Amino acid sequence: MNGTNLDDLVDLLGRWASGRGPLYLLLAARLRALVDDGVLPPGEPLPPDRVLARRLAVGRGTVVAAYDLLQQEGRVLRRQGSGTRVAALDLPATRTADGVPANPLLQHILHPPDGVALLTCAAPQDPPPALFEAYAEAGERLTGVREMGYQPAGNRELRVALAAYYTGRGVPTAPEEIIVTTGAQQALTLLTGLLVTPGDTVMTETPTYPGSLEVFRHAAAVVRPAASIEDLRERPALAYFVPTARNPDGAIMDNPSRRRLATLAVEHDVPLIDDEVRAELCFSGETPPPLARYARGEQVITVGSLSKLIWGGLRVGWIRAAAPLVSRLARLRAVHDLGGEIFSQYAAVALLRRLEEIRAEQVRTLRARHDHLCAELRARLPSWTFEPALGGQTIWVRVPRGDVDSFAQVALRHGVAVPPGRSFDPLGGHTDRMRLHYLFPEDELSRAVNNLALAWASYDGAGRSVSRHPLVV
Repeated sequence: MNGTNLDDLVDLLGRWASGRGPLYLLLAARLRALVDDGVLPPGEPLPPDRVLARRLAVGRGTVVAAYDLLQQEGRVLRRQGSGTRVAALDLPATRTADGVPANPLLQHILHPPDGVALLTCAAPQDPPPALFEAYAEAGERLTGVREMGYQPAGNRELRVALAAYYTGRGVPTAPEEIIVTTGAQQALTLLTGLLVTPGDTVMTETPTYPGSLEVFRHAAAVVRPAASIEDLRERPALAYFVPTARNPDGAIMDNPSRRRLATLAVEHDVPLIDDEVRAELCFSGETPPPLARYARGEQVITVGSLSKLIWGGLRVGWIRAAAPLVSRLARLRAVHDLGGEIFSQYAAVALLRRLEEIRAEQVRTLRARHDHLCAELRARLPSWTFEPALGGQTIWVRVPRGDVDSFAQVALRHGVAVPPGRSFDPLGGHTDRMRLHYLFPEDELSRAVNNLALAWASYDGAGRSVSRHPLVV
């Protein structure tokens, strides 16, 4: 489409204002879909604010707010004197099968490039031996089973095992307070679909897990960063925190702050999601208590998964919440897919019995790789700064000059894909940051850092002691 053809754009927008919620969110959602589908290609100019507002019969502020939101997400570029254009990404924009817009961070999952070390997706790539043993046990369990397998709330035995897991951590839980999901991402999607309506405010940390931001934006929510946990007094429709081994920086919230966060959620009747996906990967060897341990009300909701602890391809997650909410979630889940795949749920039961053994081995491996990555970065890229992680699988790195969006393009040409910091910020900030995972074996991490050093020398023009030829993974 020619960017000057206003009529074409209006036709593509269609009935964009027919949904519920603020007009700027509805306009942004439709433009986002056109960008992510590639209908509005990279570099495409968009109409000036006043022109589009007049054509759509809305206030100029509606168009300005929609454009600004898309700029925060990195989907458009706005510059004084040159107007608004669709941002150029390193890979074609894509939407997932269920219509959710794909964050630029996820493009390498959807379209993995050849010969590139992917530091963009922080999920275990090598299934541990325990996983094969668990699936063998699950296969034996399926022998003679006679049931449809349609279980929207999840397999009963797995719900019992998960209830016992939380009870053992000091949070008495009944199986009716557990729903099994296809990973934590589906858990967030179900919760958002049930608790958030267009225009509602969702409060998050910054930086935070980018997959959550995409879910909230898809729901046409206003995503707002919390300056402190005290911001829960403003009573958002939903709050989302990752207090343990936070994605992206591996930070761990202290227990007094956990207590305060849970207390505020109860006092102000704010549904609070406690994302515990990485909770069992703390380097201290101890797993901090979930937020629900400090809350007597029904506001605190816990989300967990086996994909970070065991293997990224094991799509078993769950939600721990009040039984009435679980029942509503199960009804919503049934509309989508009637329930999860049972074979993996049987395997998950076996894996939970060996949780301590698996956790100890994973933490040992991750701690060694974390220390190796930190040492390599200090030696090869001393101008980059970061705080060592306390757990999880990633560190949060700051570059001294420039922005990581631009640097990421250079890094890609040197065989390394890195996720820019703006993907982790509800307002599109942290442009001088990137997240690096340490899931690769140590030799692969060394090669990746070597290539990052080459890329930085090219980007920064410093030319400090790096190898003359890239070692592409």
